[in-house]
Order: sequence, then C-alpha cells, then structure tokens
Amino acid sequence: MDTKNVIAAISLSAAVIILYSLFFAPPPVTKEQLTEKNKTEQNTDAPSLDQKETITEITREEALNQSKRIQFENQNIIGSISLKGAAIDDLTFKEYNVALESEEKVKLLSPRNTKDGYFIESGFITTDKNIEIPNSNSVWSVSGNSKLTNQSPVKLSWTNDQGITFEKEIALDDKFLFSVKQKVINSTNKEYDFYSYGQIIRKQIPNISNFYILHEGLLATLDDELIEEDYDDIQEEKFSRTSQKGWLGISDKFWITSLIPPSGKEFKTTFDYKDKFRANFVGTEPLELKGNSSIEDEMQIIVAAKRVDVIDGYAESLNIDKFDLAIDWGFLYFITKPLFYGIDYFFKLLGNYGLAIIAITICIRLAFFPLANFSFRSMAKMKALQPEMVRLKELHKNDKMKLQQEMMALYKKEKVNPMSGCLPILVQIPVFFALYKVLFVTIEMRQMPFYGWIQDLSERDPTSLFNLFGLLPYDVPSFLMIGAWPIAMGLSMFIQQKLNPAPTDPMQAKIFMFFPLFLTIILAPFPAGLVIYWTINNILTMAQQVFIMKRTTVKTVT
Repeated sequence: MDTKNVIAAISLSAAVIILYSLFFAPPPVTKEQLTEKNKTEQNTDAPSLDQKETITEITREEALNQSKRIQFENQNIIGSISLKGAAIDDLTFKEYNVALESEEKVKLLSPRNTKDGYFIESGFITTDKNIEIPNSNSVWSVSGNSKLTNQSPVKLSWTNDQGITFEKEIALDDKFLFSVKQKVINSTNKEYDFYSYGQIIRKQIPNISNFYILHEGLLATLDDELIEEDYDDIQEEKFSRTSQKGWLGISDKFWITSLIPPSGKEFKTTFDYKDKFRANFVGTEPLELKGNSSIEDEMQIIVAAKRVDVIDGYAESLNIDKFDLAIDWGFLYFITKPLFYGIDYFFKLLGNYGLAIIAITICIRLAFFPLANFSFRSMAKMKALQPEMVRLKELHKNDKMKLQQEMMALYKKEKVNPMSGCLPILVQIPVFFALYKVLFVTIEMRQMPFYGWIQDLSERDPTSLFNLFGLLPYDVPSFLMIGAWPIAMGLSMFIQQKLNPAPTDPMQAKIFMFFPLFLTIILAPFPAGLVIYWTINNILTMAQQVFIMKRTTVKTVT
C-alpha cells in the first residue's frame, strides 16, 4: 500500500478528531462580558408580559419558607408551587445526584428571589388596562387537595375586585408532566378579551459545557423548524415568531424545561433578555369572555431529565411536534439515535453500558466486514509488493515521473488499489463522532460504571501513567491524566501499524511510529466509553486483518 496515502488518511482522521475535540468553540464567556443591545419591540395586538418588579435576593431555603406552598411529589420529582404568583419554582430530581461522589440531588427550579431563580408561570392576560389580573405578587387560594401527586390534582383560584375569578387545575403524571387547565369566570355583564400565556424565566446563565456540539440555551420547534438560540445570542437580539404548532423551552445538557401551548391555536413565541432570560408564548387570537360566562384553555409543562424513553414517550402520547429534538442528537441524527438504541438494547441485555459499547462495536465491525475484507486483501497484496516497490524506487530515484509510471503499472498489473486501505478509517469517522455524541448528550450514560476503575463512562479515564495509575500518592495535572484505557488504545494502534506495509521513507516511518502516541494524548480526555470502543475496535480490526492477510499469503504461495 502507498504509505503516503495511509499517513494522509490517518492524519486527516486525527485532524478532524482534534478539531472536533476543540469544537471550534470560542473561549467561555461570562455574563459580564456579554453586552445587551436595545431592540425595538414588534407591534402586536397581544398584551405585554413585562412586569416591573424589584427583587431582593435571598437564599433558596429562605425563599421557600417565605410563602405558602403546594407540595408535589411522584416517583421522579419532588418540589412545590408557590401560592404567591402560582409559579412552579421548586423542583428536584429524585434519581439524579449532582456528582458521582455526592448524595446531593439535582435541583433545577428555584424561586424568583434567589440568585439562580428559575421558574414557570402561566395564566391569562389582556389588553384592557382597567382589568386587574393576577401577577407575581398575587396570592392564590387552594380548594380541595393540599398536595399535588400523580393521583390527585390541585385547584387554585384568585378573584379580583371586579367580579372576575381566575382558576387553575394542575395535574401531575408519574414522570415529569404538569397539565394546567386554566379558566376565567366572569360574574359581571361586561365582555372582555383574554389571551393565554406561559413563560419560563431564568435569571442567570447556568454552568454550561460551552461545547460546539451541544446546544444549551433557549430551544423550540416551531412549524417543523428547530430553533436554537444561545444565551449570548438572546442577550444581543430578541427572537420572536408566530406559529401554528410546536413547543418551546430552555435546555440544559441533561435537563429540559418546556412549554407546550394549547393545541390547534396560533401563538407567538418570544425569547428575550431584560435582566433575565425569558422564553414565553402568548396566544395571538383573543378568547372572548362574555358576561356571566367563562373561558378556559389547557397547556402542558414538561420539566424533565432528558431520558430518551421519556422524551420520545411524551412526543408520541401528547403529539408534540419534534419534541425528540429536546435531546441534541446533532446533524448525524440518522446515525446517532439508532446507535443509542443499539447500545441501550445491549445494556438491557447485558446490564452494563461498557459491555453494551463493546457489543455494539462488534456489530459495527460485522457491518463493515465486507469493506474491511476488501481493504485488507489489498493491503496484504501491497505488503507483498514492498520488495518490488523498493527496487523501483532505487532504480528510478532520479526520475520521479518514471517512478510514478512504473508504480502505476505495477498496481495495474497486480490489480491493487493503494487507496483501499484508507476506506475503513474514513468510514469509521462518522461512527466515532456519533458515539461521542451519544456518550456526551444522553443522560443514560451519565455516571454509569464499567468494571474496575471506570466509574463513569461519560467521563475521562481517571487514572494516570504519571502516578503509576494511583500507586504513587499524589495527584497529577489534568494534562498529564493519560489513563490505562487510552494507553491500551495507543498500544493496540501501535501493534496494528506493524501489520501494515512499512514506509520506505525514513521520515515517513518516524511520523508513522509517532502517531499512536499522538492519538493517545489527544484521546486521553475523551469519555472512557469512547476510548473503550476505539480500543476494542482496534483489536477486532487486527484479528480480521491477520486472518485475511494469512489467507491472502497462502493463496499467493499456492
């Protein structure tokens, strides 16, 4: 095989891997470094959701004790709804810890008067400024159940001095869904117009990965189009669009807070920033409230851990358009999501995601088996041609044109394609990226152990060669964290090199020898699950290559 082509193919792979690991991302920016540009609001017949309020920040515990609350709990979440403002502003995931070594549970939502306030509001608004409507300071009353569970909804009500009553019936399923039925009852003879709305408010940018391959920020699918707006984008420019169908929310790496507007009605979605981030929708068609009558509407709120079965389940059961894109599968969606399903299938079968990754690696090798066989047969023939290639290079060392002509004639005579050895490497690149995406974005892989020292397949190998894998009692800097699995991957690549035709050029040979070390260093910070995949893939590739080359050699001798 033409060594230059091999080196070019591997170098291309490495270049893509390096760029991918860097994600083309700008350095992390802080909230203070981002500037807000004043934008002129678009004219609309719908009323504004803006409220002028002054908030004194207090601790989360103080905020939770400051107002009366409706407690809620099911198998997955626990929290409370503030009767002041009727906001869902306290939610904790019962099954997820903040860190592997911590028992503290992930708290997502927090009251408005905390530093990291993050909450959800809903209701009705009107263009009539003479009508008093409930706001963030309004205290709602409870009728019936005093605790919200998946078997008992709660009812809230608030009445103004003009004889208009606002009611909410909030139901909770056994996972992450709040269904909110909203009603306005008019006990007067007057007529009014109301618009239903829902909004998610987040006071500050959370700790984000800031990786190019993952969107964290404001998210929606509106009329079949995916909308992804980063926090800094919204600080610079407001987003607004009117749609017939869709959903909106704020997405973290593993968590989603989302609103599903009333179905079959046009609504306007807005993402903006005015001292806080806001994702909201407002119905564009007014609901006419006649005298001594009532109007009602219903919306859904999903505050979920982004488990694939949960997200896909809600997308199907509630008929939410493209809700599966709440999980950032990326532009390789057609590879990434099926790959996850394959890994998840083997996890259910084998009980360990590390074993599932190994099983899916074997399946991938089987899928590429015919292509690899063709490639390895060509490589075996190239290796057999090495003595003749050396002779030609020596014979025509002063005439490169003649050398190329003789080499091409040799390839044609022996029916060898020097580029065929590159194909397996190039084909693996999309699969490699897709697997990295799966490990990076799916919560199913979060804090999942393998065997031995690997306690989290979505994180790097925690061991290091430079303290003898923990035998020496000191920690090493992160850039020296080159663990056992990355080293095993590098060794497998080094051995695999020995099976390929050796470069005749000394400089090329040195570069070729250095490459496994280079990739070991580059891949050391990658998720352990990905390095395990690459290592097992190398081992299977070597086994297949040895088998094919022996068969090719036997046939040649015969």
